[in-house]
Amino acid sequence: MILAIDTSAGTSVALIEDGQVRAEVTLDDNMRHAEVIGQAIEKVLADAFVQPQQINVVVAGRGPAPFTGLRVGIAAATMFAAGAHAKLFGAVSLDAIARDEISRGETHPLLVTTDARRKEVYWALYEGADKDGVPIRIDGPHVSKPADLEELLRERGIEPVHAQAKMSASSLGLLAHDLQKAGRLESDTSALYLRAPDAVEPNPNKPFGKPVSG
Repeated sequence: MILAIDTSAGTSVALIEDGQVRAEVTLDDNMRHAEVIGQAIEKVLADAFVQPQQINVVVAGRGPAPFTGLRVGIAAATMFAAGAHAKLFGAVSLDAIARDEISRGETHPLLVTTDARRKEVYWALYEGADKDGVPIRIDGPHVSKPADLEELLRERGIEPVHAQAKMSASSLGLLAHDLQKAGRLESDTSALYLRAPDAVEPNPNKPFGKPVSG
């Protein structure tokens, strides 16, 4: 059994068994990941009549996504795996969307984009799937302004099919299932933020506040 957790766009949790989706909860709220992730995991397990110790594999969506939401999902996956004594893995969330599109007949080149806020998008480009059914990523993931991305594709002479699917944990879990069967599921759960965080450490040598006149 695979428990898949992805908070790159909303909060999504799914249980996959033998390549089939047993249960899934997906909440579109992008602001309350920490408040709802525990309830989502609990409901998925209850809906599938599964106990935590029955889970063999936990897979975390690595994004790309904004910092705050993404780290909640990765932290939840890490803690659940530790508590359930399950193996922990990670997968790129955009790859999961690409798998869904390719399985429905969209082949290549396929462009997957998601909202990166700040009037930007996260994106990756795919060229069909390999013999294991895993999407072949030929560029990305990157973060760009839509106009810059369009210009880049135009310069390369690429007219891609645009992915229509949304991110979901069931997509991530099915991708993990394919990767596991092929012996290619990776333990890397590092988050793909793709840009520096807004918060930075202050310069200890720089005066703080307004100068006081004598």
